[in-house]
Amino acid sequence: MELLKEKIRQEGIVLAGGVLKVDTFLNHQVDAGLMMEMGQAFAELFGEAGVTKIMTVESSGIAPAVMAAYRMGLPMVFARKRKSLTMQTDLYTEKVYSYTKQEESEVTVSKKFLEQGDRVLIIDDFLANGEAALGMARIVQQAGAEVAGIGIVIEKSFQAGRGKLIEQGYRVESLARIASLDDGKVTFV
Repeated sequence: MELLKEKIRQEGIVLAGGVLKVDTFLNHQVDAGLMMEMGQAFAELFGEAGVTKIMTVESSGIAPAVMAAYRMGLPMVFARKRKSLTMQTDLYTEKVYSYTKQEESEVTVSKKFLEQGDRVLIIDDFLANGEAALGMARIVQQAGAEVAGIGIVIEKSFQAGRGKLIEQGYRVESLARIASLDDGKVTFV
């Protein structure tokens, strides 16, 4: 997706340790127009996959996921990182490690929002080592549902995530694939 790549070139900041900071349009401040374009791109990529629901992890995946859900006319559910007083029972739960935050979170989805027979499109903001996507896929499996595909906004192709997901048999589509962040420069695949 050229629009996204251009935004990364213009506003992305490469940090130490293979981290790309995109807080001006995705992870803190959100560019709504860009999110709509990403939603359309995901709808085109997965429009024939029989998707019944879209799922992400809070919080940076919510904007692109909700726009994809809007474009596809589907509900979107997000896995919560913290349980609230209203979410104490009947939950699917998985532990997910965040490469960027360097911490493990327990993510939960209410059982009433995922059902056996659902075909779920997982959308996430970044793909590094694949832990978030694999955690969401395990939640989908707990529900007796099926992963219809995994849509990624920005993939760091120099890390192992894509390989792990493909090895598990998942279809992975990324809007921007980064080959390298060496020398503080973004190089796309």
